Amino acid sequence: MNRPLRALALSGLIAAALPVACTAQPPADAAQATPTTSIAPPPSNTPAPPLVSGLPDFTRLVERVGPAVVSIRAEITPQRNARGQMPDDAEIPEFFRRFFGDQFPPSGPRGPRGGGTSLGTGFLISDDGYLLTNHHVVDGADTVTVSLSDRREFEARVVGSDEQYDVAVLKIDAKGLPFLRMANAGNTRPGQWAVAIGSPFGLDHSVTAGIVSAVGRSNPYSGQQYVPFIQSDVAINRGNSGGPLLNTSGEVIGINSQIFSNSGGYMGVSFAIPIDLAMNAADQLKATGKVSRGLLGVQVQAITAEQADALGIGSASGALVSVVSPGSAAEKAGIERMDVIQSVDGRPVNTSADLPPLIGAKAPGTRVKLTVLREGKPRDVTVVLDALDGDAVAAAPARGDRDDARDQGAAGNALGLQVRPLTDAQRQRAGLEADEGVVVTGVDEAARASGIQPGDVILAVGRESVGDPRELDAELEGVGEGDTVMLLVRRGGATQFVAVTPEKG
Repeated sequence: MNRPLRALALSGLIAAALPVACTAQPPADAAQATPTTSIAPPPSNTPAPPLVSGLPDFTRLVERVGPAVVSIRAEITPQRNARGQMPDDAEIPEFFRRFFGDQFPPSGPRGPRGGGTSLGTGFLISDDGYLLTNHHVVDGADTVTVSLSDRREFEARVVGSDEQYDVAVLKIDAKGLPFLRMANAGNTRPGQWAVAIGSPFGLDHSVTAGIVSAVGRSNPYSGQQYVPFIQSDVAINRGNSGGPLLNTSGEVIGINSQIFSNSGGYMGVSFAIPIDLAMNAADQLKATGKVSRGLLGVQVQAITAEQADALGIGSASGALVSVVSPGSAAEKAGIERMDVIQSVDGRPVNTSADLPPLIGAKAPGTRVKLTVLREGKPRDVTVVLDALDGDAVAAAPARGDRDDARDQGAAGNALGLQVRPLTDAQRQRAGLEADEGVVVTGVDEAARASGIQPGDVILAVGRESVGDPRELDAELEGVGEGDTVMLLVRRGGATQFVAVTPEKG
C-alpha cells in the first residue's frame, strides 16, 4: 500500500477571467483635432528598483541538507475478520477511500486491517538517530524501515506519535548521522522561497520548490484545529508525507502533511506543520510518550460585520464566546458567553481559528492573560489552563422530537419566531439544564434569512438565558424594526450566536 499524504477534495475550482485589451479606430477628423494635455503623469526618467530580481539556485542547499532526509516504509500485517476472511471493499476504512476516490482498487492498497505498505518521508533531527515524520505515515504499522541517502536501511522504533498534530518521532540505532537545523518559525513570511525534499510516489530525494503562500492557516477540513498550518505552492504528492519544508538557508520551517486536491495529486495548495509546534510535540513524545495541550473550556465562533455591529465593537476581529463549559478554566476565571477574546498573552486573536492553536500550544496549568471585550469594553482576565482530554459534544434533539407540537400558534415576538418548550428528555439528551432552551417550530422571513431553522434550539437572547416561550417573548419585547438581536442557537453538536434583524415595514 502506498498510503499517501492526506488529500482533501475541493468542492470546485474558481476560474479567473483575464482582461482583454481592445482598440477602436479614431474618428475621421481626429488628426485635425487640437491636442489636449494628458491627465496621466509622465513616465519617470528613473525607474523604480525591482522588488524581486533573479531566481535562486538550490543546488548547494540540496547538497548540504539532502543526506539528512530519509525514506520511510511502514509495513502493516494483514488481519482477518471475524469470519477468518480478508476484509472486503465494504470493510475498507473511509480514510483510505478519501485518498483514492472512485479509482480505489479492490485489489490494491488496504487499510490497517487489510495490511499493506505505507511510503513516506522523514528527516533526522539529531546525529544519534532521532527523526521526525507524520503520524499518518506510521499509524498502525507493525514494522517501520528507514532508508538513508547512502542506501543503508534500519528498522526504526516509534518513540511516540500524536494524531492531532500529525507528528511522529522515530529512532534508529546509528551514530554520527547528518541532521537538519530548525528555523525560527516566527520568521516565516508569505512570499518567501520554500523547498521540499521527499519521496513522492516512492521517488526518493525528489526536490521541489515554490513560495510560502500563507502562515497561520486554519484548515477546517483536516480536523486539526490546534495546528496553524503553513500553506505553500511547493509541489507535494503522495509519499512527501513527513518530509521537510525548508527555507533558503536549509533550515526546516515545517513538516509537509496535507494537500488540497481534486485528483489526489498536486494542485498548488499544500500544508505543512510549523516546525516549532512539531518540535514541541517531539520533545513531549520523547519525554512522556504523549502530547499534552492546554484547555480553556469555551466554544468560539467567527464574528460577522452584522454581529460586530450588534455587539458594539466596531471590528469583526476576535473570537466570540458562544459556550462556556461548566467547571472549566474559563468559567473559573469569569469568562462569559458573548465575550470577545482579542489576545492571548499579547498575541492577537484575529479570527476564532487563531484561538485553539494559541491555547493548545501551552501546557496544562499554565497561567495565561486573555484580553476580552465585554459589552464593548476591554478587560484582562487571567486563566489557569486545564488539560485537553477530548472534545465534549452535546447532542441535538432527535428528529422525531422536532416534528411534534408543530401546531404552535402565531409568533408573539418581533422576530416572528414560533417556539415551544423542550421536554425533560430532550434537555437531557442535549446536555441542557432543566430550565434551558426552547425549540423553534416556525420562522418568518427575517429569521429564515439569518439561517434560523425549525428544530433549532434557542438558548439565550444576548446574555440572557431563555427556558420557555414567554421568556423569549419578554427578552424580545423591546426589539424594533432595524434592531439586531444576538440569538444563541444550538444545532446538532454546534452552539453559536446568530444575528437577526427584523425587517422594516
